[in-house]
Amino acid sequence: MVGVIAGGDPALTTAVEGAEDDEAAAVRDLDALGLAADDVVVGISASGRTPYVIAAILEARRRSALSVSVACNPHSAAGREADIAIDVVVGPEFIAGSTRLKAGTAQKLVLNMLTTLAMVRSHKTYGNRMVDVRATNAKLVARAFSLVQDVTGAPPAEVQAALDASDGEVKTAIAVILTGASAASARESLDAAAGSLRAVL
Repeated sequence: MVGVIAGGDPALTTAVEGAEDDEAAAVRDLDALGLAADDVVVGISASGRTPYVIAAILEARRRSALSVSVACNPHSAAGREADIAIDVVVGPEFIAGSTRLKAGTAQKLVLNMLTTLAMVRSHKTYGNRMVDVRATNAKLVARAFSLVQDVTGAPPAEVQAALDASDGEVKTAIAVILTGASAASARESLDAAAGSLRAVL
């Protein structure tokens, strides 16, 4: 998943005036990412009429990629152009025009659902656990240990040995414990199964 915002990364911290009206920039941004037919573009606009977002949706169509509009107005311009329109109608904002309030919150919930489902479909989970954790700090090292122990029920020493042999890869360590395979063999099996721990087990 790649996030793209009108105005680029600077727009995350500073107002980039006029960026949301720059249709050509949307096309350039998607082109730079190599947008292809097997990709999905999700255009997010509270009003559903932001030119940058509509241009991105149209470019997705031109490249035969699936397009989704997430807007807070029914029958929005973006929704009419997209393959799938998700219209979250929240009504007027308490502070008129301040779409970071109801609209932004509602859209965040929709995006949470979309990204969670994408992670499940991409085999990043096992049951209700995030098993594709990269243990890059102390908190995540502890989480990786807990995940492996919870899924396997193995004693602490076995869990730690499996994680060490698996370079901290949770899915690999679980497969090592539950199948008896070596870390290298477990990793190969996971690769062959497109990362699906369930398929390997």
